[in-house]
Amino acid sequence: MSEGTMQRRAQRDQRDPQAKRAKRLTRVLVGAAAVPVMLVAAGCSSDSGSEDGKDKAAQESTASQSASPSPTVRAAAFRKLPEPCSTVTKKTLDDLVPKGGSGDEGSSNDTATRAGCSWDSLDDNGVKGSQFRWLSVSMLRFESDVTRGEGDKLAHAYYLKQLKDTQGAEGAKSVKTAPVSGTGDEASVVRYDLKKKEGTFKQQTVVARVENVVVTLDYNGAGLAGDKTPDADDLAKDAQKAAKEAVAAVVKANGAGGDAGKPSGSPSGSSSEAPSKAPSESSSTSSSKAPAKDS
Repeated sequence: MSEGTMQRRAQRDQRDPQAKRAKRLTRVLVGAAAVPVMLVAAGCSSDSGSEDGKDKAAQESTASQSASPSPTVRAAAFRKLPEPCSTVTKKTLDDLVPKGGSGDEGSSNDTATRAGCSWDSLDDNGVKGSQFRWLSVSMLRFESDVTRGEGDKLAHAYYLKQLKDTQGAEGAKSVKTAPVSGTGDEASVVRYDLKKKEGTFKQQTVVARVENVVVTLDYNGAGLAGDKTPDADDLAKDAQKAAKEAVAAVVKANGAGGDAGKPSGSPSGSSSEAPSKAPSESSSTSSSKAPAKDS
């Protein structure tokens, strides 16, 4: 081998290790640079998944809240009241208050909630005395309320309150209470005497509930100026007949047909206490239309 050839081989041998080291260094640097890129990519992927999870959880929470039912209460059966002076038929009015005319409608700022009408009749027989009669129909309707309860239960509580108030009427003597059948969902008649200087007034009050409406019918009579006192049993029968007609009028006004005499039963779990926010105007009771003051 010539000296020139040996010198070129030596130079090539010297270059090869340097070239190999350069290549190895290049691979290491490339590999090292790739690692952060992968880490960054992985980090981005992780963050995105976390945000997606939060969004999904928020959506599920919102959907869950939307699905939660709001407090509800069964709607009241009756939405209105009949015209009060038409609740009793003309024939019955002619029998109970023959000179009562068309009746006097009570004042109310909401006739769909409370309404009433009254009639009075004085049959003057001169020196033989006279017969006085007074009839009144009052109606109170209760709406269902989320905080207070269902309309029929509120009406039941008011029905019981009306009975209690009637039984405790001022000046009432010989008070008697009896159930009345075939008149709404529940009904009772309260009977008592009221002594006045003109004579003894025989008071009959029928309190009836049909669904979410309470009907209070007052009927009293007296023999004045020496005329005989009317028979209490006859007055009670007349009062119950008129009350049944008034209840039927409530049912008819709400398009419920003629089922007023078919009770649906008292509301379960009803309390004897009056509703905390019962309408302020209560039905008339006792002899509020008597011709003179107590003696």
